[in-house]
Amino acid sequence: MPVAVKSVEKVKIPGKVQVTFDQKGYFTVTGPGGKASRTLFHPKIAVSREGDEVVFTCELPKKKEKAMVRTLASHLANMCRGVVDGFTYQMKVVYSHFPIKVTLKGKQLLIENFLGEKMARVANIIGETKVLVKGNELTLIGADIESVGQSAANIERATKIRNRDPRIFQDGIYIVDRRG
Repeated sequence: MPVAVKSVEKVKIPGKVQVTFDQKGYFTVTGPGGKASRTLFHPKIAVSREGDEVVFTCELPKKKEKAMVRTLASHLANMCRGVVDGFTYQMKVVYSHFPIKVTLKGKQLLIENFLGEKMARVANIIGETKVLVKGNELTLIGADIESVGQSAANIERATKIRNRDPRIFQDGIYIVDRRG
């Protein structure tokens, strides 16, 4: 049975993007669309820079270390893509019983009159995610895919219906499109 001697993943850095990192694995990616920072560290994985590429290497990897090399490379590639193009989530407000009013207050999205409730439901917006509310459509834009995705998930979770038949009460705010 052959043994994998080395696991290597290379991430090409686009021309408009600057990537800096230290030995503890703290990466900062800066580009025209913003800035993203994250710790990408594993004790058995070495990170180096070769020209316009960042190389993740693991000597004598086991199955999990080999998978981790690819995971770290994918995270860095997503950060580079985010600071160049950004990530966009489209959401739609759906109601059939009570009209839902959505307002943005700082880093919180207030969902009022959901199923006729008196208290507003609150969804937290994570990181540097920008939310645009236009009628019954919400647009979430940001450079960090995890912040944008978690913000969209928080909004969907805030409008989860309990103790009612979901086939009849289909009210809520749902993700309809993802880009980036």
